[in-house]
Amino acid sequence: MLADADPGRLAKVRVIGIGAAGADGDDAGIRRLAGFVRERWGWDAAITSDVVTAHLGAFAGAPGTILIAGTGAVAGRVDPDGTWTRSDGWGPWLGDEGSGRWLGQTGLMAVVRSADGRGPRTALEEDARAVAPDLVDLPRVVASGADVARSLAAFAPVVLARAAEGDAVAARIVDRAARRLARTAESVTSAGGAVSVVGGLAQHPSFLALLVARLTALGLAPRKPAGSALDGAALLAQRRDLPHERNVLRDTLR
Repeated sequence: MLADADPGRLAKVRVIGIGAAGADGDDAGIRRLAGFVRERWGWDAAITSDVVTAHLGAFAGAPGTILIAGTGAVAGRVDPDGTWTRSDGWGPWLGDEGSGRWLGQTGLMAVVRSADGRGPRTALEEDARAVAPDLVDLPRVVASGADVARSLAAFAPVVLARAAEGDAVAARIVDRAARRLARTAESVTSAGGAVSVVGGLAQHPSFLALLVARLTALGLAPRKPAGSALDGAALLAQRRDLPHERNVLRDTLR
């Protein structure tokens, strides 16, 4: 992206805000990244987790809870004093409940149960045969890619579509996903607290409506995101007086 940017505009940059996946657990890695930015472009760098930049964008720098529902799932609350509280985000093997990966995997598990006669019939079985015509090959096909979680998440839109069409099995899975995501947000949010939902699943109107209903039923206050993670990264570069600051590493030349 930077390679395509206008050189004249790049020459005016003094500091760049970066939201990096896994930054909250890799101090050495983000320091290396900051060093690369300094050596490559001569810029100051403000680096934090991509969850923090998503929060910054969603709340325009204000406190609140963000619920990220994409391939993975995590909720993060920022308090006025800068305290950061997280729930889930444990990855595909230990958590990310209700995520796109969870939806896709749970849908495929329903497929194999249906094929075996261990579970109710579902139209998802037909969809799974588009992935692997012989369902015996399904585990190998799903695991053959470089990112198994993303491979499983690729089936999530199918589960959402079948649920919207009235498939009972898919509808139950989608409802369980919304409930689990809502509980994740509730675990870090006080009654009446604001929750902003972002991520790939939030782009599905019917699922977002269901999730908003579940959040509301738990006594939370869903609100539309004020901006994107990119907006959050820009805000990170511009300001140092926000409650997120304690979670930011700044590499400064000036």
